[in-house]
Amino acid sequence: ASSSAAAPTATAAPQPTEAPADSENTAAEPTASKILIAYFTAAENSGVDAVASASYSTVEGTAIGRVRALADFIQDDVGGDLFSIRTVETYPVGINEVIDQAAQEQAANARPELADHIDNLDDYDTIFIGYPNWWGDLPMPVYSFFDEYDLSGKTIIPFNTHNGSRLSRTVQTIQELEPNATVVTDAFTVHESQVPDAKSDIDAWLTDIGFTMQ
Repeated sequence: ASSSAAAPTATAAPQPTEAPADSENTAAEPTASKILIAYFTAAENSGVDAVASASYSTVEGTAIGRVRALADFIQDDVGGDLFSIRTVETYPVGINEVIDQAAQEQAANARPELADHIDNLDDYDTIFIGYPNWWGDLPMPVYSFFDEYDLSGKTIIPFNTHNGSRLSRTVQTIQELEPNATVVTDAFTVHESQVPDAKSDIDAWLTDIGFTMQ
């Protein structure tokens, strides 16, 4: 494994034009805690500005992808490195168009091509994985992520946003995709409208599953 934790490949990831300044992948220097916080949010895959995208929330005055906001809350508490699951093809701006594309990808059992890749997965033993609930399932780029990486022997901790469907059976799906990993079934889920105020809930959840706040 290389010493640069999530160095992107030569293929550049699509970038929102007005995204928060820290929205790039930051898994470049592994931490002592050996925690990776991987997440997928359409907001960092839409190629549009933060105001226009339907996938952003405003957290402490900054427009940010909802799942990214949760990832930041987790990192604030336990450390670790962030890795944004980004696709080569961009997602639409409007929420209805995103929903339609998600349904089409699911019907086709698609595996969208990922733009960034983790070069030193061996450096991590705990992987948080964040995603929105799309049609009662993982977004297909998250399937691409699990197809690419063998997480055997690692601990996987899911967290997600939803619009009423909570986790559905996504935790069981992750167990099926990574049968040789330990998947924490006490996953975190929050309605997308409540993301800006979810920090205290994240704190309590992390304590419940055995993490010490840094």
